[in-house]
Amino acid sequence: QVQLVESGGGLVQPGGSLRLSCAASGPIFSINTMGWYRRAPGKQRELVAVTFSRGLPNYVDSVKGRFTISRDNRRNTVYLQMNSLKPEDTAVYYCNANLRRYNYENLNDYWGQGTQVTVSS
Repeated sequence: QVQLVESGGGLVQPGGSLRLSCAASGPIFSINTMGWYRRAPGKQRELVAVTFSRGLPNYVDSVKGRFTISRDNRRNTVYLQMNSLKPEDTAVYYCNANLRRYNYENLNDYWGQGTQVTVSS
């Protein structure tokens, strides 16, 4: 069974930094995209950043220049470096992987359990 395990959330002051990690494990044949979503209180879930098997990553406009997504394909791990954090970044952050478990299977989405990020003084 595929599992995504996140780490790195917590409480940070405005202007501070956090680094989130997400490791995928289990039967994995190939990974298409790995990314981070977030859900703030009272808001819908939104895509924060996504990295593709090829090409440049994408970011939501509100985090461009502050967040950096990176991926270690050998470890099936994705990271989100978050700098210059703002109170409006407060949310539960979810890791997502779009992957194929076996070579004969279609791509499917898998999710982590979520990690809380709170930006407050």
